[in-house]
Amino acid sequence: MAFPFLEAVIGFMILMYNFETYLDFRQHAALKLPTLPKTLEGVISQEKFEKSRAYCLERSNFHFVHDFVTLLMDSAILFYRILPWFWKKSGDFVVLAGLNAENEILHTLAFLAGVMIWEQITDLPFSLYSTFVIEARHGFNNQTIWLFLIDMLKEICLSVILAPPIVSAIIVIVEKGGAYLVIYLWAFMLVLSFVMMTIYPILIAPLFNKFTPLPEGQLREKIEKLASSLEFPLKKLFVVDGSIRSSHSNAYMYGFFKNKRIVLYDTLIQQCTNDEEIVAVLAHELGHWKLNHSVYLFISTQIRMLLHFGGYALLRNSSSLFLSFGFDTQPVMIGLIIFQHTITPIQHLVHFARNLVSRAFEFQADVFAKKLGYASSLRASLVRLQEENLSAMNTDPWYSAYHYSHPPLVERLAAIGETDKKAD
Repeated sequence: MAFPFLEAVIGFMILMYNFETYLDFRQHAALKLPTLPKTLEGVISQEKFEKSRAYCLERSNFHFVHDFVTLLMDSAILFYRILPWFWKKSGDFVVLAGLNAENEILHTLAFLAGVMIWEQITDLPFSLYSTFVIEARHGFNNQTIWLFLIDMLKEICLSVILAPPIVSAIIVIVEKGGAYLVIYLWAFMLVLSFVMMTIYPILIAPLFNKFTPLPEGQLREKIEKLASSLEFPLKKLFVVDGSIRSSHSNAYMYGFFKNKRIVLYDTLIQQCTNDEEIVAVLAHELGHWKLNHSVYLFISTQIRMLLHFGGYALLRNSSSLFLSFGFDTQPVMIGLIIFQHTITPIQHLVHFARNLVSRAFEFQADVFAKKLGYASSLRASLVRLQEENLSAMNTDPWYSAYHYSHPPLVERLAAIGETDKKAD
């Protein structure tokens, strides 16, 4: 008797939905607490706390609805064999277009185009409500409906340009790879990741935002001095107009080897009360670089990808796997999609482990910034960003342990204070 792959996948989806909904209810209860954590009393204003509480509760309610609808749609698509039905319909479309449906690449591209259209349609109401109701109500949304639609159109155009060569290459590699299929697939994805990391900030990101050099002045001098003291090969320092879409703030670094760049959101510069707070944020980010956190995460991603393709290679010719999901043929991309569903339990475990490591790295980066003398400025900037972004002040420990890639503010402030005590 063949293993019931489909039923197992749907069963695990429902199990994980129940587990994560339980965690969501725990977090929702924490958000409803009427008082600040003792650590934040006198640090966060009551006005900001009330605003944060209202914002997080509304996002929590939205999350409940979105997750439930997503579970219903995903389960229905699998249970009623919508994917194999749509695969056949996409083949019919290829024939109507006067092309050869036996060509797996053309058939797959037609299938993926339909999936993309479906996802755009089903996700659009949630995106519109999140952006123009919730974010707008709490003072974060700055974009117009016109800009929203232009962004969506640009994303679709990028998918149309980038997806065909990538999908075609994957299909050819799987069909021709033979015994070295796993190595070839992994090598292709490794090269692709480097290519995308190179072209994204240069060609893609500027399609959505304007990047301008940080003007000469004290802030630029302080950042360059910090980078020089750590031997960080800073080549360019940009400010991005994130405020055209949202009031949320951020900062990040990118680049290879001796060609590093730092990008500050204009909202970060506006929200911080002095240059030292901004420099403290960058001291934390530079800590990630100095401690090789990005390298470790990149290596772990490559190992995970190699194992992923190894598992796919073992199951890609399993007729019982395809039949369980309703397919009487074994197309390459369909095999990858089905395999992705079957390893969902492992992916949840990997995601949890990755968050554990990420939170440990955040603590280490905070300590790094403190050792550079930015302890008080880092505390101030963390509190400032927490207030301005209306982040959750009360967090459930189970929820944060499972979902958060960054420790809650209370834990970070306590850890910085603990390192102070040890230093004393």
